[in-house]
Amino acid sequence: MHNYPELNTSQRILMGPGPSDAHPRVLKAMSTPLIGHLDPEFLTVMDEIKTMTQATFQTQNSLTFTVSAPGSAGMETCLVNLLEPGDEALICVHGVFGNRMSDIVERCGAKLIRVDAPWGQPIDPQQVRDALKTCQPKLVAIVHAETSTGVLQPLEEISQMTHAAGALFVVDAVTSYCGTQLKVDDWGIDAIYSGSQKCLSAPPGLSPVSFSDRAVAALDRRKTKVQSWFLDLTMVKNYWQGAKRAYHHTAPVSAMFALREAYRLVLEEGLEQRFERHHRNHLLLRNGLEELGFTFLVDEPYRLPMLNAVKLPEGVDGVSTRKRLLDDYNIEVGGGLGDFAGKIWRIGLMGNSSTPNHVNMLLGALKEIMR
Repeated sequence: MHNYPELNTSQRILMGPGPSDAHPRVLKAMSTPLIGHLDPEFLTVMDEIKTMTQATFQTQNSLTFTVSAPGSAGMETCLVNLLEPGDEALICVHGVFGNRMSDIVERCGAKLIRVDAPWGQPIDPQQVRDALKTCQPKLVAIVHAETSTGVLQPLEEISQMTHAAGALFVVDAVTSYCGTQLKVDDWGIDAIYSGSQKCLSAPPGLSPVSFSDRAVAALDRRKTKVQSWFLDLTMVKNYWQGAKRAYHHTAPVSAMFALREAYRLVLEEGLEQRFERHHRNHLLLRNGLEELGFTFLVDEPYRLPMLNAVKLPEGVDGVSTRKRLLDDYNIEVGGGLGDFAGKIWRIGLMGNSSTPNHVNMLLGALKEIMR
């Protein structure tokens, strides 16, 4: 039998599109001794996570919890529970993850109506208004922070027209959550999902979600079973709420311990202070990159502060430069996805990776390489 060596990974500086660097307190919490997923102490941890998820989503939604799987499962949780065969769904697409939502809609047997914007630009609300005149969707879904392009999508106007049309408003907040302003109740968001590994700076593999009373009512009116057993909220919600918790699955106990500590760090810092920190470090990075000849893909009003999509200076090879950053400086940055593969970099300043030190380490390394 082959003898495998002890695991010993490199100490990377994570500045890609996720995961981000975890705080030492989060790593320590993850090493807490295991307890059972139905242990009364663990149920208390679940209750605390629910309360902190509500606080960070800025919502009073009762059905707020964490899916025991990554953000893509959060996406599926929202769509497969709210859609039935024959329903119409209007999906706003301005990058990879709008395309992914569109794929799931069709797998649900629902009718897909797309509103597309050029990659690197936000969805124009007028496009949505025009599309709503031609259909009667059960839901309208949009990506708040498109990780593939670095676009921050304004939501409030589209939310208002969605509700005026009698539809549910569904939002992908995988990259924006805990890094920029996001008001679930005030903005009329009916279903939202995120991921643990970006601005939360917890280990990958968990997806915070929240459903409004309107969304829960739509779930209760279903005439068919949810196509996914594991993600069926009619069962999952009984594990997360109520006096008697019903066994559904074995929760990832250690990852939940880590998530709880990550939430504590967010709330200790304060949401507004955290948003300001991400914006401040984005400006520091922007100024340094522009001095080196980088240009931003997205117009300034719509740029994500935690995910910077940039074009490289003329003559700089993106692949070899990223390799040198990783090999020589232990700094990870991301390449392009989809239409932008090989054309841009995606530089993350997320959560615990959003510090002036991270920015200055990257800029210093780039100056040495480009020299």
